[in-house]
Amino acid sequence: MATFYRKPADSPAKIRRRFQLPSGDSARGPSSVAQASDALLLPIRLTNKVFFPLFFLAAYFLLRRWREKIRTSTPLHLLTFSEIVAIVSLFASFIYLLGFFGIDFVQSFISRPSDDDPDDVIVAAPAPRLLPPKTPLLAAAADSPDADIVASVLSGAIPSHSLESKLGDCRRAASIRRQALQAKIGCSLEGLPLEGFDYDSILGQCCEMPIGYVQLPVGIVGPLLLDGREFSVPMATTEGCLVASTNRGCKAIAMSGGATSVLLRDGMTRAPAVRFATAKRAAELKFFLEDPINFDTLAVFFNRSSRFARLQGIQCAMAGKNLYVRFTCSTGDAMGMNMVSKGVQNVLDFLRNDFPDMDIISISGNFCSDKKPAAVNWIEGRGKSVVCEAVIKEEVVRSVLKTSVSALVELNMLKNLAGSAVAGALGGFNAHASNIVTAIFIATGQDPAQNVESSHCITMMEPVSGGQDLHVSVTMPSIEVGTVGGGTQLASQSACLNLLGVKGASLESPGANSRLLATIVAGSVLAGELSLMSALAAGQLVKSHMKYNRSSKDICKVVS
Repeated sequence: MATFYRKPADSPAKIRRRFQLPSGDSARGPSSVAQASDALLLPIRLTNKVFFPLFFLAAYFLLRRWREKIRTSTPLHLLTFSEIVAIVSLFASFIYLLGFFGIDFVQSFISRPSDDDPDDVIVAAPAPRLLPPKTPLLAAAADSPDADIVASVLSGAIPSHSLESKLGDCRRAASIRRQALQAKIGCSLEGLPLEGFDYDSILGQCCEMPIGYVQLPVGIVGPLLLDGREFSVPMATTEGCLVASTNRGCKAIAMSGGATSVLLRDGMTRAPAVRFATAKRAAELKFFLEDPINFDTLAVFFNRSSRFARLQGIQCAMAGKNLYVRFTCSTGDAMGMNMVSKGVQNVLDFLRNDFPDMDIISISGNFCSDKKPAAVNWIEGRGKSVVCEAVIKEEVVRSVLKTSVSALVELNMLKNLAGSAVAGALGGFNAHASNIVTAIFIATGQDPAQNVESSHCITMMEPVSGGQDLHVSVTMPSIEVGTVGGGTQLASQSACLNLLGVKGASLESPGANSRLLATIVAGSVLAGELSLMSALAAGQLVKSHMKYNRSSKDICKVVS
């Protein structure tokens, strides 16, 4: 707190008499603007209407006059009568506005002394605090049964991240963390639900320091007729029209006899980065790893990580004396990132025997490549590589999709192929594959960040049967999904997997459930591509979004 001193000779009473200020509480009660308005000859509204326009008109007039003088090379100091009047008006209005807006600003920092002050001291007001000493949220926290623990979290005596281990109750830990956060930031989390969630199910594997959970609507798409089976596909999204559009694509596919899929590859990758003193030494390890004679030995050490992990191949790339080694392996019904990482670590530990000078920079050197668009995934594949196709009859194209075969083929060439090439797209030769992939990923407990490479897709459309019917296909080289581990074990996500018939691990054929899920994702993308491209060809996109993707509800009223 800063203090400013005057001469002690002038008492507070003297100052009030000199400036004719009222004494006691009345000196501090009315606002300074009200006192200033009382001293004006005219009502404050009228003076505001006079001085506000006067300031801007005078400034505008002077700027125009000075611009003309500069153009005509007239000295600026030669003033006409009108210019003198404008300058006087500008200064007068500026002084008025400064006084009008400045009184409250100045007095908010300087408080006047009271009659009881022994010293004539004017004290600067302290800087405003982010929170008042007592807020309703602090009061609520103080009244809760866990008030002592909340206070300990706020003071730092108990770290927020250790509440679960100290209390042994995940639900209570989330509630206390939530109360402490609300009291600290002064912001209510009323709209974020706390009850109705199993916090024990995420401890140590899905989310740290929970304070609630986010609700997302789940729509149903289908039936999707794929490989002779019907699937009802769950999609978690907040984008209006997405579920309806994909559902229309499913209808068109079913009316045309269904879609078929082919699984091309199934292998998760991890690529550590290692470094040597020389490029020659790095090349020696490259040749060792790529030699087929050594593969079986490396596979023995790799496969120790899990009974489902089976090493499939090793690919190396060099950058100077740095070596990037891309391991590919099968992972059963798990997405498999942890599994392949453990296997890679086993191989690196083994390689240290023959290459003790190897410096391991990182278990992941981005040659994998995980959660980033990369040509290596687009070309070599990662996770499940799937192709899905269907032949849509001309009658269905006209009646359900409201367009023509020729229009769809032309649009696909100009948009998905040529347009994406102009944009320099990497794996993005499609209309909106990521929309469907992300919605299914969230609903089924996949890693949403892996939507990046999982949405790599090229959509092809060609006329068949003499130009009457439409052949449409999607090729997706890196769909990364699993039916065990991670978010798949949560109740809601597990229910969505059960809806598809792929919940948990396949006992008959390890990996069958995750492979089936990948083909369902590709089939749903096929339906979504078909419907959106038809809407674009028919000019219906804006109209449908205006109908299904705009809400007229007042959300503030709904929440309250």
